[in-house]
Amino acid sequence: MMIDAHQHFWQFDPVRDSWISEKSMSIIRHDFLPEDLWPVLKENGLDGCIAVQADQSEKETAFLLDLAEKNDFIQGVVGWIDIKSQKLPERLEYFGQYRKLKGFRHILQGEKPEFMLDPTFINGIRTLGRKGYTYDILVFPKHLQAVRSFLQQMENQLFVIDHLAKPYIKKGLIKSWERDIKVLARQKNVYCKISGLVTEADWKYWKESDIIPYLDVVFEAFGVERLMYGSDWPVCLLAAEYEKQMSILKNYISKNAPKAEAKIFGENAVRFYNL
Repeated sequence: MMIDAHQHFWQFDPVRDSWISEKSMSIIRHDFLPEDLWPVLKENGLDGCIAVQADQSEKETAFLLDLAEKNDFIQGVVGWIDIKSQKLPERLEYFGQYRKLKGFRHILQGEKPEFMLDPTFINGIRTLGRKGYTYDILVFPKHLQAVRSFLQQMENQLFVIDHLAKPYIKKGLIKSWERDIKVLARQKNVYCKISGLVTEADWKYWKESDIIPYLDVVFEAFGVERLMYGSDWPVCLLAAEYEKQMSILKNYISKNAPKAEAKIFGENAVRFYNL
């Protein structure tokens, strides 16, 4: 089964989705729903996807679960829940009825690095783990040392780093990010999504060669057993059509790890998210 392990749906709301700027991001300032994605997935040989939260609300989680119930190709949902809430166990009990809810995410890139080290947050993440949920880590490189401290307290849970932790591809910065990523990859419970790379490069003028050094790092650090493909559709459309952004990883694998395509484009996501 070929899986896109990271994409989003939304019914565009200019207030809620204010991060989608009118001038530079107009191409994604409208609705993106399953009927828009499914033809694209089929055209590119994919069988299903993981829908990931884009808004920090339980309403968002319910929205994605409803779409997943109505569309078989949505294999799993990564939702949002208030991890610091005293009612977390109660809310998880409620969400336990949804078999396609596989994990959760908080937009840590919008928080200070120390946010994730708050004991209340850490205890909440442990509660997710005890219930069998995965956790997607969305951060910038400046958060990675805090992520290291965070993960050292979570050795028995499954985590995945979204978008390679958003390295500064446009600026060509790699050394400190590379050092931190390699440290994180030593923990075998940590996976990494090869996703969202074209939008970390120069949107108009990126080249495949700009991205290759970052792929070299994660392939060496995580190996082919802990990497998974994600498009970050529709956000990827800011810099590339679906097929074009996907071709970067396809080309890389064909040259460097031809036997790993099935793992990275499906098997690893199936195992990680228990699809």
